[in-house]
This record gives sequence, C-alpha cells and structure tokens, in this order.
Amino acid sequence: MTREEYGRFYERGFKSTVRLLISRGLYPDCAEETAQAAWVKGWQHLAQLRNESLVVTWVNSIALNVYRSVTRKPQFQELPDLPIAPRINLAAIDVERMLRRCKKHERMVLEQWYLEGLETKEIAQRAGWTSSAVRIRLLRARRSAKALLSRAA
Repeated sequence: MTREEYGRFYERGFKSTVRLLISRGLYPDCAEETAQAAWVKGWQHLAQLRNESLVVTWVNSIALNVYRSVTRKPQFQELPDLPIAPRINLAAIDVERMLRRCKKHERMVLEQWYLEGLETKEIAQRAGWTSSAVRIRLLRARRSAKALLSRAA
C-alpha cells in the first residue's frame, strides 16, 4: 500500500474512528488524539496489514486497543502541597453566616466574644451586665447557634 492510498483511507476513515471512540465514552478531544495515535500506529505497522480493503476496520481495532490500554492504567497525578496558605479566612465566613442567623442580642455577645476576642469582664463592662450574666448569655447564644446550624444541615 502506498502513502497516497493510506492517506485516502485516512481521510475517509478518521472521522469514523473518532466517532467509534466517542461512542465508547471518550471526550471528543481525547477521541481525536487517540484516533490520531491509532492511525500513526497503523502507518508504522502497515506491513502487518493482510487485507488492504479493511484498513479502516484494522485501524479502528488499533484505536480500541489504544483506548483500552489508556483506560487500564490509572491516570492519577499526585497534587503538590501548596506552601501558601489561602488568602480567604474561611472560618470568618462561617462565623459570619452563623451570626446572621442568631438573634440580635445573641449576635452582639458572640461577636464580642469570638470576633473581637474580649473576655467576659470586658463584655460585661461594655454592656453593663455582670460577668455571670455574660457567661449565661454566651452559653445560651452558643446553644442557639448550634441548634440553628444543626437545623440548617
């Protein structure tokens, strides 16, 4: 078989090879690359072809073998560890969502406790409450927030 004859078979049969691979579940881009590899492999092993009228069928079987060899091997790539911490504070976003669901007086106590980092004495001084009242309100606010989050999930 000459180059010109093989080229004509390639022009007529390449799209059918791609369609065959797509029907087997390959994405179109991957199917085209696999079909291209099969036609190149067919060209390289042209001396093994027994019946020249069955070139497309022969190359399609090569394409299926290439496809099977690719799918047998796991195509996993280990992701590298990123040395940079994310720039977004995800914990603050979660806390903000939780606080939006709380009642106003509970939100105020939780914001001062968790976001501003104030101690119970400082919160008590700001609000004009006793330290015991702040602890009780924090307990109630945390329980309320926990209940809200469990209902949301």
